[in-house]
Amino acid sequence: MENKETSETPSSIRHYFVDEGGDGTLFSRKGKVLVGTEGCSRFFILGLLDVPNPSALKDRFDTLRAQLMSDSYFKSVPSMQPANRKTALAFHAKDDLPEVRRDVFSLLRDTDGLRFFAVVADKLSVLEYVRQRNKRESAYRYHPNELYDYLTGRLFKERLSQHDRYDIIFSKRGKSDRLTTLRQLVETVRSGLAAQQNMNANTAIRVSAATPKEHAGLQAVDYFVWALQRLYERDEERYLLYLWDAFRLVHDIDDMREASYGVDYTQKKPLTAAALRWRK
Repeated sequence: MENKETSETPSSIRHYFVDEGGDGTLFSRKGKVLVGTEGCSRFFILGLLDVPNPSALKDRFDTLRAQLMSDSYFKSVPSMQPANRKTALAFHAKDDLPEVRRDVFSLLRDTDGLRFFAVVADKLSVLEYVRQRNKRESAYRYHPNELYDYLTGRLFKERLSQHDRYDIIFSKRGKSDRLTTLRQLVETVRSGLAAQQNMNANTAIRVSAATPKEHAGLQAVDYFVWALQRLYERDEERYLLYLWDAFRLVHDIDDMREASYGVDYTQKKPLTAAALRWRK
């Protein structure tokens, strides 16, 4: 087993890796609603993986990748060729072969100390919000970044108050550079927590953005988000169940049947396919 470091480690530093599942798109360029159509997700997910020992995780990923790359079984597989810049450079659940995916899932399940948190938005609810706001504000125009930023605030709301240092790495999204905005969002959450909880306002927080090939933690969080996305989008729960021991919180913000803040799925209240079937 790896990653024996825990939240009680004297250094009190947390390493957070953040990735998304789905996208924030609601409309086509001509204003047609795309939510739920082919190629457009019904849900948007933002996930955070707390990795106690990033260097140990990197070593395990590098070892696994080297083993797979040297296996003649994968010799002619396109995604395993360095020139195609996929599995040969970084694990990515959507692109990896099922055989590769199984090995990565096994590695993650057997890695001690990983903790996964996520916020899930139903884009049909977001669509209704946008329509209602347009009625009140004719000049308002929705942008997908708006949803990403809102979920970022919700995701970090309870993740920045218990330790002295935080190293937060977001997975880069396309060619746009939103690092300044992300830093401001995290700082806003931290400042709010400091005011509400009388916490140390000098907590050190470093926010950066990188590609998955640069950090094993980003490859790992991609797998967790993918597993959650498969449940929400395709009613496939086996991937999530396989990793469930590392799940700490899935906040479904648009399931307001019982409470206005949504529903929290935890180890005491597990998330299952049956729990989501009311949406079908």
